[in-house]
Amino acid sequence: MCMQLGATFDAECAFHRETKVSLLHLADITEKGVTFQSPVDGKPMLLTPEESIQIQNRIGADIIMALDDVVKTTITGPRIEEAMYRTLRWIDRCIAAHKRPHEQNLFGIVQGGLDPVLRDICVRGLVDRNLPGYAIGGLAGGESKDSFWRVVAQCTAALPEDKPRYVMGVGYPLDIVVCSALGADMYDCVYPTRTARFGTALVPEGVLKLKHNAMADDTRPIDPTCACMVCRTYSRAYIHCLVTKDAMGSQLLSYHNLYYMMKLSRDLHMSIIEGRFPEFVCNFLRIMFPKGDVPEWVCNAMEVAGIDISSCCSPFSSSQD
Repeated sequence: MCMQLGATFDAECAFHRETKVSLLHLADITEKGVTFQSPVDGKPMLLTPEESIQIQNRIGADIIMALDDVVKTTITGPRIEEAMYRTLRWIDRCIAAHKRPHEQNLFGIVQGGLDPVLRDICVRGLVDRNLPGYAIGGLAGGESKDSFWRVVAQCTAALPEDKPRYVMGVGYPLDIVVCSALGADMYDCVYPTRTARFGTALVPEGVLKLKHNAMADDTRPIDPTCACMVCRTYSRAYIHCLVTKDAMGSQLLSYHNLYYMMKLSRDLHMSIIEGRFPEFVCNFLRIMFPKGDVPEWVCNAMEVAGIDISSCCSPFSSSQD
């Protein structure tokens, strides 16, 4: 799901990114491109920067992504630097291969792992190329939340304010609110539908696990404040019965979760336009953490973002996660 109004996002390029990350153990990355085993028949498949752009040109989305060399944030050593510099070399190949620059906006992807020096080099290299938009890649891969928000803050501060800044692979509602406070504009993630397949609904308080036995006799809707079709029609007990036996339960939860994320995006967007974003953040945190135990990393990020959340934080209870 891409959370940005007024633009179509290339599902094919999202597939390429997910493929690279999820199939890294099957991939061979060279200067030519990424060769990986097909999960269907095991045959080798080569994706080059040029072919990636050609595919996206044919699809016609108005936002397309450069092919980058991405490694997990839990990896250390020279591989991080190698991937970052290769990403910068590949962006030039992507730009050269891009045949519809006046119709499609090619975004570059900032790499560099958790190394602030490498991230800075990559940001400056991409900004020098004057691209229509910029993505922050290589996150949400197992790094600590403290490392996560600091990379986002560093990149958004250095990227142009008048162009979209897109944090790739981020879908937790809390992460989206925090990254928006730090200056990010766009996100994509499979989280809303993936967590629905496990019987979990997104609610303002966090998550609601419909597979739990406590849901079996609960006649309330998933979220009494939600106006989606699922919450207006079905009870928690009914969906509990479905998710433990039938695929329809996952479909209903997917519908609700996507509705929740779209409403969150609209509310967040409007709060910025109307000049009340700090109030929105405080209300969001107050509902999600009614005891005031806002995670320390969130408190630190909001301090950097210049948003006072002291009214929704308890000075005696702050968790690390």
